[in-house]
Amino acid sequence: MPLRPETARQIDALVADAQSTGHVPSLIVGVVRGGGLAHLATAGGRPSPDADLQYRIGSITKTMTAVLIMQERDAGRLALDDPLRRHLPEAAAAGPVTLRQLLGHAGGLQREPDGPWWERSEGVDLATLIAGFGATKIAYPPHRAFHYSNLAYGLLGGALERITRTPWAQLVRERILTPLGMHRTTYAATGPFAPGYVVHPWHDTLREEPRTDTRAMAPAGQLWSTATDLARWAAFLADPDPTVLAPATLDEMCAPVVLSDLDSWRGGYGLGIQLTRVGDRIHAGHGGSMPGYVSVLAVHRRSRTGIIGLANSYGFRTGHISSLGLQILTRVLDAEPEPPLRWRPTDAPPPPDVAELAGRWWWMGTPLDVSWDATTGDLLGALRGELLSRYVPEAPDRWRGRSGPEDGETLTVLRDDAGRPVALDIATFVFTRTPDDEP
Repeated sequence: MPLRPETARQIDALVADAQSTGHVPSLIVGVVRGGGLAHLATAGGRPSPDADLQYRIGSITKTMTAVLIMQERDAGRLALDDPLRRHLPEAAAAGPVTLRQLLGHAGGLQREPDGPWWERSEGVDLATLIAGFGATKIAYPPHRAFHYSNLAYGLLGGALERITRTPWAQLVRERILTPLGMHRTTYAATGPFAPGYVVHPWHDTLREEPRTDTRAMAPAGQLWSTATDLARWAAFLADPDPTVLAPATLDEMCAPVVLSDLDSWRGGYGLGIQLTRVGDRIHAGHGGSMPGYVSVLAVHRRSRTGIIGLANSYGFRTGHISSLGLQILTRVLDAEPEPPLRWRPTDAPPPPDVAELAGRWWWMGTPLDVSWDATTGDLLGALRGELLSRYVPEAPDRWRGRSGPEDGETLTVLRDDAGRPVALDIATFVFTRTPDDEP
């Protein structure tokens, strides 16, 4: 679904301005809608950006590591509340810190591993990484506060390798990249790629940064990708392919584990997913940086609209790629809201035992309107004309809430001696056909 010409023109202008004022050699920003790229804006010429040009994506890699952990959880090979030491006994210094806390940066671990700055240095193997992990690397008691930790994701990658007996790079390729057709997302740079630079602050010369193999820290930020592939990943985070990850599991990943901004509640972290509030909207995704590169990915999951951005400079002279991405995403959502689904009548009436549940029910003078979704077979409960909860059939006269405030709760149909439905027991709140609460 392409953008309207005026919206596309505004985005192109924002990207051109960001490249110019930010002194960025090469910048590319893509808008994702309906599962694919809806618009691509490019600026700069060192090198000229295009949809197939690789950039390093940095910590967006963490979202894929988190998906691998959740795949293992769904397969029953780990629990999120397992302590790390259950799967990496050598990391006993982590104490009771759990996989859930590590995924959400709530485990209290310091940001970086021992040694020189890992992002700009050749990496070490897992044994060496763990050998440098001791009690001094615990910055806070677990879950006391949000504390971003690259080290946590190196250790999570190590736990994955122990559990699966498979290298992390092979896992991410076989379980995520290949199934989603992300063939230009790779462990190491694969041409064509954009060299990464630091731009000198006084005379605008470029210093090329090394393209390191971070090895045991790779699960925290190693991968390279393109605008086309990163758009596929954004589309997945908005609406996942169930052969890769169950949609309910991704919903779980996008629920906050911890707030990263306790003053205004604008930011939080789920299970490997950064959460950002802009106005009344919540965006899920991640930012990224490696020496010579910055990146952003954010999606508004309800509308399946997202933004991806890639640049080959270590930061902007002015501004930030994440704020640019969120500004563009907000512009798209404001200018081009999701079109409503077309209503279509149904030819098939509900089964008799469902039809007699439709209509208005009351509890304490509050009306609940119950209708039937012919497409899914669900019951819908609406309060004052607004959909409140959706219920799926579980057994005769028993339904299970699958959205809204009654998610997970039961709806039981109560019948009189003649078999007529006289009340709905929803999580012990009994709705009747009269405002006086009389059956």
